[in-house]
Formats: sequence, structure tokens, C-alpha cells
Amino acid sequence: MQNPDSLPIPDVESLSKLIRDVPDFPKPGIVFKDITPLLASPVGLSMAVEYLTQPYRHHAVDLVVGAESRGFIFGTAVARNLSAGFVPIRKPGKLPGRTMKVEYELEYGRDSLEIIEDAIRPGGRVLMIDDLLATGGTMSACCRLVAEFDCEIVGVAFLIELCFLHGRKMLNDYPIHSVLKYGA
Repeated sequence: MQNPDSLPIPDVESLSKLIRDVPDFPKPGIVFKDITPLLASPVGLSMAVEYLTQPYRHHAVDLVVGAESRGFIFGTAVARNLSAGFVPIRKPGKLPGRTMKVEYELEYGRDSLEIIEDAIRPGGRVLMIDDLLATGGTMSACCRLVAEFDCEIVGVAFLIELCFLHGRKMLNDYPIHSVLKYGA
């Protein structure tokens, strides 16, 4: 039997074929990148997780932090691949016990996110994960929240980056890895 680590990994183009465009969702003029077909594909899901994991295999990551909710899907799998723990960042009122909170601007208003107050030890090495980088507001807020723990954010990883929205500008302080880039 051949060692699975020596098998070739299909290219990223194969992965992009599993992303479905949904026009005018959630509102007119938006083309939503639907990852549901990718999640339903055993090979696609495995490839996506591997492509998210690869750049961090030798970074001694202690924790992977995932943003609600699709960041949980990829974050837990990447954490498992890296032999790291996983910490969720959620919308207010969804986590037990004492939490820390950050507010951030949306296109039309404000929102907030929370993390359990003692979720990360000072000095820990953290990888941030979400499914999509658009304007960068959500991940920027997540990074601000995690930075309160006096830990090191070793990277910020996304399955999809919508380059034309320039979300990287909000995350200039961190190394960014995106598996799939649209509008580059």
C-alpha cells in the first residue's frame, strides 16, 4: 500500500471547481461563493483542509482560532492536522462563562464577537482561520480580540479571498494565506 503522504495532491484549480457562484445572494448585486458543494465532497473537503494546513506544519501552532461559523468547519480540521487545540470566536451570548468582547464596523452598522476569557494562554502561538476574506472586518476584529491575550498570531488563513474587496489592508500586521483568490 502506498503511503498517503506521498500521493500527489490535486491542484487548487480542481478545488475551485467545487465552489458555486450564487448570484444576488444575500442581496442584489452580490455573487455569493457557496462552499456547500466543496463541503459535500470528501476529496474537496480533504483538499481544502490540507491546503489550509500546509503552510503551518512547521510553525509550532498551539491553538487554531476559528471565526463563527464556517471558520469552525475548517479550524477544527486544521487544528487536528497540526496537533493543536481549537478555540471558537462566536457572536454574543453563545459562549458559556466569562467572555471578552470586541465590537466592529459593518457596512451598515456594528456587530460584536466574543471569546472565552481564559481561552488562550499568554505566549501561545495562534493560527486564525475563516472560510472567506472579503473586506477584512470580521477577521480584523477576531485578531484584535485574540491579541488581548498577549499571544503570537503566526498567521491568518482563508479558503477564499475576494481580492477586489482589499480585505488584506485590514490585516497588514499578519501573514495571510488564501487558498483560492478571486478578482486578483
